[in-house]
Amino acid sequence: MATIPHHHLHQLAFIPSCPSSSSSSSSPSLLSLSTKHRSFKILCCLSIKESTNDHQITPQEPRTPTKNNLRVVLAAGGTGGHIIPAVAIADELRVSNPNIEILFIGTPNSMESTSIPSAGYPFTSIPPVKLFRPLVSLENLTLPIHLIHSIIHSFKLLKEFDPHVVIGTGGYVSFPTCLAALLQRTKIVIHEQNSVPGIANYVLSYFSHLVFLSYNSTIECFPKKHNCVVTGNPVRVSLRQFVSRAVARLEFFPMAGEEAKVILVLGGSLGANAINIALLNVYSQMLLEHKDWYIIWQTGVESYNEMESLVRNHSNLVLKPFLHSMDLAYAAADLIVSRAGAMTCSEILATGKSAILIPSPDVAEGHQFKNASLMADVAGTRVITEDELDSTTLGTAIEEILDDDALRAEMSERALRAAKPDASAQIAQHILSLVESSTKRK
Repeated sequence: MATIPHHHLHQLAFIPSCPSSSSSSSSPSLLSLSTKHRSFKILCCLSIKESTNDHQITPQEPRTPTKNNLRVVLAAGGTGGHIIPAVAIADELRVSNPNIEILFIGTPNSMESTSIPSAGYPFTSIPPVKLFRPLVSLENLTLPIHLIHSIIHSFKLLKEFDPHVVIGTGGYVSFPTCLAALLQRTKIVIHEQNSVPGIANYVLSYFSHLVFLSYNSTIECFPKKHNCVVTGNPVRVSLRQFVSRAVARLEFFPMAGEEAKVILVLGGSLGANAINIALLNVYSQMLLEHKDWYIIWQTGVESYNEMESLVRNHSNLVLKPFLHSMDLAYAAADLIVSRAGAMTCSEILATGKSAILIPSPDVAEGHQFKNASLMADVAGTRVITEDELDSTTLGTAIEEILDDDALRAEMSERALRAAKPDASAQIAQHILSLVESSTKRK
């Protein structure tokens, strides 16, 4: 396949109107199973490799499919929030059916083009679909041409691989790949990580056999509710494996005592400026006043050099551009301070951590604010908007939570109750059942 130049992409997202609801309705039964250009080399260590800890997978190249094997295509890309769930689903499918043949489709020169092969799966690319904001703009006049171009490439790939099902987990590649699958009459399932869907998944839901959701309230946002299954977000395998608090802390603070309290600050994969600046202005005073407090601070790759030049060395502080051992970081922490990406929210629930979320105002249609609001409802998570954020509000919120053991215990208990740690296994079983039921009818 010819090399295709990378373009700066924007997420295809739009929030369809749906009733706001904080109540948790039960998952519906399945009524029908019928038919900005950046370097990602550091980012691609995003612990996707960690998801293969249980069963080592050797990287493969796309090859001619075997007629009798189950064949699955996963379309995912753009961010770790789309890629991590896709890899988790693929891992579960492979555990359930070792002979399964899996092909990932993404965009060239992207995060997925490096991280998917490193996770051990065949990968191929299609031309990206560019969507500029605002939606009504001259640049979007060529959108139909780019979309058709991508659909044609996807169609050719699907015809050659001949999958039984195509799974879309979002990103720039999911929409054209699923439309190509529709044209070939191949079964489509999608997974929505956020509390409110974007326009791509909303449109695709009309044609999907199953729509996997992370939250009960999201059902109200989709037109075909009987096809919706609430499974939660598939989290990386390493986070579902027990790591003791004591062992995890030895990795970061070997001299910390049993009474130590650890704050894990996730400044985003590439960097969250507002969080970094707020913490920069308060960390020194906090560590001075609380000798048994410790901070693990992920600054983000693009912010690390600046933060490193401004932050003084301290025995109670670990400063990193990116954390590769996220399982140990979560296990060591008493409190998480983070953005409110869908996957981060799911990981906080799965690990049962108290948290302060600072949703990014730059994410399309306020997805992160809605995720954070849902986390506040189900787990008592504290939410600070970026307009409210400064060193005082952040420092006060941290002290209120770390000084109250009962509050942290309650937040942890609520988070674990709301978690869905077996999400990837549920999704894999639904997909296998869907394919099996349709195969039997043939």
